Amino acid sequence: QLKLVETGGGLVQPGGSLTLGCTASGGTLKDHAVGWMREGLGLGCTSRGEGNTRYDDSVKGRFTITRDNAKNTVYLQINNLNSEDTGIYTCAAGGVCMSVNLIKRYSIRGQGTQVTVSS
Repeated sequence: QLKLVETGGGLVQPGGSLTLGCTASGGTLKDHAVGWMREGLGLGCTSRGEGNTRYDDSVKGRFTITRDNAKNTVYLQINNLNSEDTGIYTCAAGGVCMSVNLIKRYSIRGQGTQVTVSS
């Protein structure tokens, strides 16, 4: 069974950048759409394989999702962090990346990683 583990959280100063990782075990992550949420809010997702990405309007231009299939990992890069980015970031795996609103319905989730933006 696919299991997800998030890494890369921590304390970051405003204006800084951070890259979170979502690494899978027990299965192949490229066979799934993968999304990122912050405390229930869908942020962005990437479709299966080397597919398309979608982002919530609130994070477009600052958030970037990429895949490294060799590492069975999906990354979320966050630039120009601000206090509103503070929260627990969770990755999830599901069927399709059609809308960020569907990420919360993905059946497989990691435990989450805390990101705190503060000076």
